[in-house]
Amino acid sequence: MIRTVRQSSALGSRLGALVSPGLILLLVLTAHCSGPQMKGFPEGEPTASEANTWIRNNTSLLQNFRCLPASQLPREELSTLLRSLASQRTPLKAWQLSCLANLAARQGLQDDFKFHPPNLLLFYNLSQVSEANCRAFIHHAAQGDTELLANLPNQRVALQHTALSCLGRPHLQLSASDLGLLGVLACDMEAPQILTSDPHVLKNLLRCPRLTVMQTTALNTLLASGKTQIGPPDSWNLEGLQALGPLATYISPHLWEKVQEAVGLDFFRSVVAAYRAARLSRHDAMRFITNFLESKANSVSSRLKRRTGSTCVRGNITAATLHDDLFLVHYDCTQLESCLGTRVLRANLDPLLQHPLPAECQRVVKAKLAQIYPHGIPEDQLHLITSLVYLYSLDEIGQWNITSGDTVMVLLASDAALENQTEAVLQKYLDHNGKVTGALLVAIGGSRLCWMSLKQIQIIQPSEFRLAGAPDISPCPQSRKDVLFAKAREVFRNTSTVGEYYYLIRPYLGGAPLEELQYLAQANISMDIDTFTNLNPLTLKNMSVDNVRNLLGQNVGDLQKARNHPNVILWMHSHNMSDLSEMGLDTSPTLSYVTNKPPNTVYPPSNLIDTLNLPGNDGIAPASGSPPVLLGCLSLAVALPSSLLWLLLGQAPSGPIGTAHRALGPWTLPTVLTQSSQTPEHQIQEQQSC
Repeated sequence: MIRTVRQSSALGSRLGALVSPGLILLLVLTAHCSGPQMKGFPEGEPTASEANTWIRNNTSLLQNFRCLPASQLPREELSTLLRSLASQRTPLKAWQLSCLANLAARQGLQDDFKFHPPNLLLFYNLSQVSEANCRAFIHHAAQGDTELLANLPNQRVALQHTALSCLGRPHLQLSASDLGLLGVLACDMEAPQILTSDPHVLKNLLRCPRLTVMQTTALNTLLASGKTQIGPPDSWNLEGLQALGPLATYISPHLWEKVQEAVGLDFFRSVVAAYRAARLSRHDAMRFITNFLESKANSVSSRLKRRTGSTCVRGNITAATLHDDLFLVHYDCTQLESCLGTRVLRANLDPLLQHPLPAECQRVVKAKLAQIYPHGIPEDQLHLITSLVYLYSLDEIGQWNITSGDTVMVLLASDAALENQTEAVLQKYLDHNGKVTGALLVAIGGSRLCWMSLKQIQIIQPSEFRLAGAPDISPCPQSRKDVLFAKAREVFRNTSTVGEYYYLIRPYLGGAPLEELQYLAQANISMDIDTFTNLNPLTLKNMSVDNVRNLLGQNVGDLQKARNHPNVILWMHSHNMSDLSEMGLDTSPTLSYVTNKPPNTVYPPSNLIDTLNLPGNDGIAPASGSPPVLLGCLSLAVALPSSLLWLLLGQAPSGPIGTAHRALGPWTLPTVLTQSSQTPEHQIQEQQSC
């Protein structure tokens, strides 16, 4: 222990202003507690270069910070933490960013925004951004991910309005420099703004995770005009199309008809190659395939193929045929059925399914596989048919033999199986003495928990449930959230401190009953707004103004940023305007967001708010949570300032969970074609003692 403290002290002195002693203490102690999971810390008195290399290689330490203990950091240490998060580009969740933004504001650090992570700026109080700093602030914030604001509709609209006001010019005529300032914020532009802006708007749209129908129409209108850098459609070349990146998948069939055939076919090959190499999502690939093949539907060859009926006119499909990137251009689904023999299919199933087959063609392949395997698909073949799994009925899944956890992960860890197939796939594994482990839960993701049966959830061992990290269960029906909360409380109820208990139970609070929330409101935990908006709307509706004020604590001001979230609207409608005004909450009519809402955010109008009374009517929220940090190493408490110890161990200033809480009892149980979908990364850490 003495050596560790001396080492950190020496390291801090060597690094000087580059890395603060407090942060070094935090990282050294974390490495000490991590044992074999964190190797490579330099022996003796490391140089600044050695220490920074080690920090860069262990950025997950910063990713695991918790807001409640971080609130105990003095101003200088918090500033160092923010700069470290920015320099290491540490990915943080919305629940971490929202409360961290409030901590920075209370410590007067918001003006140092240039040294903070761009994602953090999205959550800052925009009214505190001075006119002099407006453009610099927006330029930095525009490098962030606005999808993190999914539960803060007012903040997202305010961010867009602030950005446009910084420009000081008509909003419908944005220049190239204006668009350079807006960055990803241009993804919230409406169609008229896209059409009247400088053609450089394509660079902005490239950063959008998706386009709305109206934005897609505007994109095609702009491309058809020939005013963009790639010129009119009849002059497009392969390089220009590839420069469009994922935007090329939105090109309409009408425009593809105007593109030179050789260029179109070359681009088709590049899309199939990108899909095969997992650089393009199936969703994006299928959008392109559908539009491109539709553009060819009126050709003479297509009309001839339709008249042939079940006759194979393109020639029997061979292994060589399936390795041709233009396979789907030469063989439509009718010809696939006529020309593909079962012997070739059995030997070449994998190369066939590496093509982004349309749904009709997938059904053809499924029917032929039924001829080959009349008693069910063998387990080794299940690993190959992930793109077809959604077509299988529960009875057909019941014919499968699933003996390996790896098979379960392959089927459930992606979008292969439908949600309502989860229980059937998992049950086949359990029938062969399989176990639901923490690793399996992490791999398949939180949304799969929504579709496990009550019995399957109940048999998860507490030790494995603890290793599941912090799954995102926001998409779950309310009834399943209730079950998962009961399970989580059973597992975590004996946690020694309120702070640690809240950290572990937080991902499951969407199913918490009123008594639990009232308890947490008295426990000084300062719930973040992202977790708050994912609470059961009916339970939230019954919480008093004082309860909500105490529950949010230091984060209560964030209610204004989420004022038009359906759950917040429902809660506001349940209370007097005067009580809400005392909280500093704007009580003007909540209708403006219907017209001002970002195009990629969907919320029901307030006059439909009563429909929220239906159980399971949940909104879509971003993945939240982070893996648990390590406990233990309490023997080193005397060597650390209490604030840093709380930051590492996640212990709140409050004491153990008392009898009042336990008395509540358990409740009833460029080529720039890149993959646009993201799979959250999880990390499993076992508790260790030092």
